[in-house]
Amino acid sequence: AMTRYEFAAGLNACLNQIERLIGTNTGGVNEGDLATLRRLIDEFQAELTTLGARVDNLEGRVGFLEDHQFSTTTKLNGTVIFALAGVATGENAFGEDIDNVTAFGDRVRLNLDTSFTGQDLLRTRLQALNLDSFSGSSTFTPEGDLRFADGTFGTDSGNDVEIDALLYQFPIGEKTTVVIEANAGAPDDFTNTVNPYIDGDGDSGAISNFGTRNPIYGLVGGTGIGIRHQFSDAFELSLGYLAGDGANPGDDGGLFNGPYGAIAQLTIQPFDQLTLGLTYIHSYNSDLTAGSNRANFSSALADNPALVDLASIIMPPTISSNSYGLQASLQVSPKFVLGGWAGYTTTRILSPIFLGEFGRGDLNIWNWAVTLAFPDLGKEGSVAGIIVGMEPKVTRVKGDDFLEDFIGEDPDTSLHIEAFYQYQLTDNIAITPGLIWLTAPDHNNDNEDIVIGAIRTTFSF
Repeated sequence: AMTRYEFAAGLNACLNQIERLIGTNTGGVNEGDLATLRRLIDEFQAELTTLGARVDNLEGRVGFLEDHQFSTTTKLNGTVIFALAGVATGENAFGEDIDNVTAFGDRVRLNLDTSFTGQDLLRTRLQALNLDSFSGSSTFTPEGDLRFADGTFGTDSGNDVEIDALLYQFPIGEKTTVVIEANAGAPDDFTNTVNPYIDGDGDSGAISNFGTRNPIYGLVGGTGIGIRHQFSDAFELSLGYLAGDGANPGDDGGLFNGPYGAIAQLTIQPFDQLTLGLTYIHSYNSDLTAGSNRANFSSALADNPALVDLASIIMPPTISSNSYGLQASLQVSPKFVLGGWAGYTTTRILSPIFLGEFGRGDLNIWNWAVTLAFPDLGKEGSVAGIIVGMEPKVTRVKGDDFLEDFIGEDPDTSLHIEAFYQYQLTDNIAITPGLIWLTAPDHNNDNEDIVIGAIRTTFSF
């Protein structure tokens, strides 16, 4: 049976149709018909009024849902890299010829992104890779390591699937964002590295670790918190603290007893085309992961396979560093971006490294780069890039005789010259051939130049 409300709804539709017919032709309507309509309208006036109110209320609720809709369904996105890479020519950090070996490997990153409010983000990243680092297998120096390969001196990736990044990001008000990093956090999660088109974290842009961003950012990573506050369109402040072994409850681990890095950066954008970053980092027991062995001597003594014979007499020391960075990017035109950076690090050795007696002192480490990016070159979405710079170099050592004589300053200056062209084959596939030329590898003129080639294919979805 039909309810009164259903009949009223049908009556309302009928009235609308009759009004339209009367408006175009009045010949078929008589007084009796109009009287019947008036009686029905009076009889169902209450129902018609209620229906109108219900429709208005429903429209308001639908509008609210449209404005505030979100889904708690986890969304999957990711990248898959196939890479062909090898050293074409040159000598390693110890003056030995490098075998011309071509390697083929991969890196897979799957991001599971979930939102609970429509404004927050819970990201769980699964990662697997199997490309060994050059520093751990052939060059024996962090210079020239690829961004999408294993970490510095790493040779045991083996495509093991692991949880890489695990973070929760949420806003506080309209200008502040907080990022909680539970694993493998990095400064670029909450800080502008001021290197557009070049910094793609290995998936896109530069192929090398050094070319991706100022190496001082590598001193900060792990578990902790990051905060990003937008004072205005021109000023942004980023603060963060990340512990490298935060999940370890041992005496030399945890949030405060193990390796850590604290960062503060003021990002300035005086006008749309120019961005500047002023960075300060304090770190403990962390290395730069780019540059010479001397510039990374704590990890070099611990992990460089070419230095294993020294392990019985030399211990990796406890170190503390203060780093200062200036990054800049200028959009000269829609298809040309000029950028670069300078980084300065002072590292203090806090514990002896030789037979428990010698090795205290301070090291001064510099690095710099000039970058050129050419977006949409050849095809929309493609980009060409050139990076010319000096990877981290020890320019001054001040300490006891052992430190100055055995560790010492880097004797010469190595240049890092890199070029790549990222061709956007489709919306989801990019092919990037790249070339790295290292003069005086490990900042030593006695070593012949190293030339590294790579072809990276990135599938994104």
